[in-house]
Order: sequence, then structure tokens, then C-alpha cells
Amino acid sequence: MVPNRDDGTDLKPLRGKTLPLFVDPEVEAPDLLKQAVKKMRTFNKDMQEGPYVLLYADCSEVVHVPGSEKPFKLDDYKRELGRPYGRITFFICLETHFKGAVGDTSDSDGDSEIIITSRSTAEFNRADTVVFEPRNQSTPKHKAEDERDPPGHSATIQPGQILLSDTEDMDPPESNPAKLSCYGKYTDLYAPSVEEEDEELVAVSVENLQHTAVEEMNITLPDVVANLSLPIDHTKVSRFNISRANVWDGAVRGFKRTTYSETCDLLVRFTDDAGVFEEGIDTGGPRREFLTLLMKHLKDRPIFDGPEGHRFLVYNANAVREDEYFLAGKMIAVSVVHGGPGPHFLSEDLVHYLAGQPSFKATVNLITDEEIGKALQEIENAASLDALQECIMRHSTMLQTAGCLRHVAAVGEKKEVVADYLRWYIIDRNSSVIDRFRDGLSALQFLTALRQHPSLLTPVLCHSAKRLTGLELERLFKPDLSPSGSNRSLKESQTLAYWADYLLDCEEGETAVSVEDVLMFATGLTSLPPSGLEPLPQIWFLDDSPFPMANTCSNLLKLPLLDSYSVFKSQMDFGIQNSPGFGCF
Repeated sequence: MVPNRDDGTDLKPLRGKTLPLFVDPEVEAPDLLKQAVKKMRTFNKDMQEGPYVLLYADCSEVVHVPGSEKPFKLDDYKRELGRPYGRITFFICLETHFKGAVGDTSDSDGDSEIIITSRSTAEFNRADTVVFEPRNQSTPKHKAEDERDPPGHSATIQPGQILLSDTEDMDPPESNPAKLSCYGKYTDLYAPSVEEEDEELVAVSVENLQHTAVEEMNITLPDVVANLSLPIDHTKVSRFNISRANVWDGAVRGFKRTTYSETCDLLVRFTDDAGVFEEGIDTGGPRREFLTLLMKHLKDRPIFDGPEGHRFLVYNANAVREDEYFLAGKMIAVSVVHGGPGPHFLSEDLVHYLAGQPSFKATVNLITDEEIGKALQEIENAASLDALQECIMRHSTMLQTAGCLRHVAAVGEKKEVVADYLRWYIIDRNSSVIDRFRDGLSALQFLTALRQHPSLLTPVLCHSAKRLTGLELERLFKPDLSPSGSNRSLKESQTLAYWADYLLDCEEGETAVSVEDVLMFATGLTSLPPSGLEPLPQIWFLDDSPFPMANTCSNLLKLPLLDSYSVFKSQMDFGIQNSPGFGCF
């Protein structure tokens, strides 16, 4: 129930954006406040200047762990709660609003009652932050107590009500209207919600409410990557000097340099075969090109086995000595978080294992060893129990090595025998190097994000049969056109028609380059990155060159204004094929 107020101020939830945030469980109140304010400012440009204060759900300031004089620390607070909460909600508000609201307790009987209720973690798996604003009416209307939610509505949320997700239901605690009076007057209230995961990291999420209904916004892949990139300090750089003829060698030197840090920007400088440095400073394009070439080279390293697009880790003694597994994991995490592509070649079973998911669906055709693959196919094709038993005995040494040798009593057990061997072959026998790869993948908290958002990040790591289309590329690049009706605008319109046809020809194999080659030429990427393209790609038009030009740092493609499509097509082919790095991927 929300009592009437004389001053006409009340709170109403507003829609917000899903904003995941990862913090260390040892974080203290000042750091938690700083990170929460920084994140909210990133996605709310109209947010007022501070200073801000961090509040508990009862509107008291977060300074000490409740009931003690111990300075607040997230881990200590969770321990004092004594229950496995899946979401813990805090609030931030302007210090001036907070002090004014706390100081005004004379009319506390008229303040909104704050009720903390419980919902299942599953319901709030995608919920994020609550943003409040005052109602512009003195006597808000609410449902009567005997009203029920209509079908399809998850809950009735009254102004001032907070939902706290837990792994099990709990009774709402007693409220203290006097202590909660500031909720009635505060006008710009933001609520980062903190969730701890396996005593390692916690996620701050945002809950979006509108009037009396809960709206759960789907978090997107760019949202996840944007959150992971927050720790990057753009005022510092880690330098990489790369020759396109030997990308791997330069990458290893850069990543192993003692001054390297994944929280610094990557400053990439390409050299040609003669050792002359390319002019210009890396503001994004060279970095994206380097990360694209690196992911391409990584899949052919001897630490991986398996068919194209379904590679899994295998033990290699030299790679263990060079700590290449850790390095490979870190390279993937850095590529994704720093705006580059994902590898797009890992086996789904390996990724599911890394993400902590039980799914394992490997098939015999993943085995590249001909003898082992043939033996497994014989077991798989056994038509009778006698044939199966004979086959198992014939390959008993192989099966015994994997711990899969067993007595079978039914022909249907052949599936279990094959599945057990495949799991040993892909996962169990390589567990030590997988663990080291996992350590590298933990850079920038990428592994934590993978476990929290497997459906979003698994496609980044695994092969996708879906190819980039010409239409997608056409829609991606926005043309900068001259005023309508001018002679130049007519030429530009004709060139855009040539451009659209050229992309179709690229898709259909009628040109010397592919759609991916065109994207690489303009952006330094062969596929759209998980972080999204920033800045947005543009098309300009050239009067002074018959060949296309590009600025990969600003994702700018310049198209020549030519008189016929045949000339346009040949000049585009020639320009892209003769660009730096063409053919390296």
C-alpha cells in the first residue's frame, strides 16, 4: 500500500537498459559506488553530476556491514546475510537528494512503504536495474488488495516495491517507514543489483519496471562485451610490431612482453617485407586487422586437432613448455573484448565443457586419427550383440586405455561405449592443457561471462554455417550523399546501384574477392565482431581515384564514381586485391 502524500511526490519505475557489471567479491563500498556510477553514466548520458551515495534497500547508506562496525565489503555482507542470494540490490542517488530526504522525517507517516519480496533466480536471470522517477500526481491509484494479476503478467509491482531474487522463497522483512522516508522524495534513483558467482566474481544487473508490470529486457552480445571492456584503460597501450608474413611470431612477442597488460589498449604497427613501418597511428583499424589475422593463424596451431570448424585441444609437449595453451586462451579473450573477432573454430563440446555445461554430442567424424575413427565406426555399425562383443574384444587395448572396456549385454550399449571413448579422447585425456587454456580464457573475466551467458558467447567461439551476405554488408554501410537533385547526387545514386550489384556478385562468386574480403578491406575484419562496429561504417565517394579506398580506423569505405558497372567491378577487384594484407587470411 502507498499512502497519499501532501507534497505530491511519489516514485514510479521506468524502463531502463540491461547493464551487466562484474566486480570482485572483495570490493568495498567506495569502489562499488564508483563502478556503479561509472556504468550508469556510460549508458545514461543524461545522468546528473554527483556526488552519489550507495544505499541499502532500507535506504540507509552503505558504510558498514549491517549490525556491526565492520567496514562494508561485499563478501562480508553476503556472509552476514547467511543465505545464498542470487541477486542483492543496492541503490545509488545524488548525495544532495539523499541528505535532503533523510533530513525530512517529520512527515514519514506519509511515505511509501518499501516491500522486499522474493522471486526465483530463473525469473530474474535477465533482469537488471531499477530507475525511478516521481509520479506527477498526489494520490496515485493502485490495485485493491483482492485484485489478481491477469494471465501472462509475472507480478504486480507497486511504486517503491523492490523485488529481490533468491534461490528459494523468503518472507518479506519488516519495513521501517521512518527509515525509508527518502524513497518518497528521491527523484532520480538508480538501482544496481549485485549477484555473486562461485565466490569469484559478482554481476551487477539492472531491473526494468514500468508501472505495475515487470519487463525483462534481453541482454545482447554487444552489452556483454561492452561490460567486459570497462576495465580497459584507454590512456595506456601495449605495443605490437607485426609483420603480416609472420603474424604469430609478432603476436607471441607482444603478449609475452613484461609490460603487456590486457587492460591496456593494443597499439598495433604493421611492417612490410622490407621492414618499413606503415604510416599512421592505430585508432582501431590495424588492431582489428591484427586480431583477425591472429584468430586465423591460431586455428592451425599444433595445440588443436579436429576437422575445420570443430577444433579441440590436444596435448603437445613443446606447446606445454612454451605455455601456448594459456597464451591461446588469453588471445581469444583479448580479441573478443578489444573489439576483434572470436575464433569461430572451436568444437561445441569443448566450449560447453569450458562453460560448465553437461552437453556432449561429439560424433566419430571429429576423430582425425584414421585407425581410431575406423575402430569406432566398426563398433557403431555392429548389427548384433555377437558382432559388438567381437568388435570390442578386437579393439580392447584402445578401449582399455580410455577406461571404456566393458562387458556389453545388449547391442544398444554400443552408443555408450562410443560416447565414453569420444569424451575421453576430446576432453578427459587433454584435461591438463584444457585447464591451462581455461586460465588464459579467464583474462578480462571472459570465462565468467561465458559461463553466465553461454547462449550469447558460444557462437562467438564456435563455427557458424551462416555466411556474411551482400545484403547485410549493404545495410551496414551508410552512404554520405550530396543534396538531392544535384548532378553529383545522380552519380552517387548510380554508384550505389553498382555497389549493391557488386556485393551480390561477391556473394555468388562472380568476382575475384568475397564479401568477407570487402569487409576486411573496409574495417580490418572478416566477420562482424561481438562488440559491434564502432564507429558505424560509412560510404564516401571519390572523384580523384578510379580505385576504392578505405580507412579501417573509422570504418570508412570510399567508392569511385565511374561510368559503367564493368569498369567499377574490375577496379574494385583490383583495389581490394592489392590492398595491404590481402591474401594473409
